[in-house]
Amino acid sequence: MLVRLGYVANALRLEDSSPSRTVTLKSIHQLNDRQVQLNRLTRVARENLVNTLRILKANVYDGIPLYRFTSKLVPLCTHPEFADWDYAAPLQEDFRAIGEFINRHGLRVSLHPDHFTLLNSPSEEVWAASLRDLNYHQNVLLLMGLDETAKLIMHVGGKYDSRQAAVARFTARYATLPPSIKNRLALENDDRCFTATEVLQLAEANRIPMVLDLHHHRLLNHGEKVGELLPRVFQTWEADRPKLHISSSKSPGEPRNHADFIVPSEAAGFLNLSRELGRDYDLMIEAKQKDLALLKLAEELRHMGFNLPTPGMILI
Repeated sequence: MLVRLGYVANALRLEDSSPSRTVTLKSIHQLNDRQVQLNRLTRVARENLVNTLRILKANVYDGIPLYRFTSKLVPLCTHPEFADWDYAAPLQEDFRAIGEFINRHGLRVSLHPDHFTLLNSPSEEVWAASLRDLNYHQNVLLLMGLDETAKLIMHVGGKYDSRQAAVARFTARYATLPPSIKNRLALENDDRCFTATEVLQLAEANRIPMVLDLHHHRLLNHGEKVGELLPRVFQTWEADRPKLHISSSKSPGEPRNHADFIVPSEAAGFLNLSRELGRDYDLMIEAKQKDLALLKLAEELRHMGFNLPTPGMILI
């Protein structure tokens, strides 16, 4: 049974490698010429894509097969002022190079649209902005030439005035999405509105894969045990490899905030629990220290007796 590890966005073990450099709207407005503005945005986006490829190469070197892109690869491209910007044209080769590298080395990547991307918002304005954001995230993966195993992971959204109405609105809006987006979506439980059980029911009803976030489940639940939910969560992925998130609380006073590193006993406990299912899966580490947290956890798990052929692979 193989568990693959990954991390989110920034590789702190590399110097000057941020894939999330951005440009503020204020600074862009200081450039009076439209083409100069677009050139500036394109230059920053290219730096982000170049750094993304650097990170992926380092991941392959270190044996880390799982990675989540930052949503900030192309700055301001979803802002209404730049709706007519064809960012794909000048960046096509940069995207293609990333996708070819991913496919050549069998990596698994994903994106997590921002928290303001809400399918179940009662606001039509928010819904329209959410569609723009989903289209951008989908387009990134299409430009890379990646198939539908590269997922867009998102939360259900807010409960607003009525949880029942919010779920119904999500279902109705989800049904209107184009298949190219629907087939990439995966749902994640959150720590404020929708429990793992509630998200699982929604995922099963709409045949959407579910990403179980273990940290969120600890913070928001109705007493359900992870071991009780896990078989059903895995089943939502059908023949695909399931994916989960793991993180630790920063402190008792700030339980929702991610810690710098993963508490090794928490990871070990879950790995031992999941062993009973005998199914390969992927585990995304969400920690402030990013790749350094993964490398530290890998070393700690080795000391605890786990078999790690590489820092990003656990045989259990």
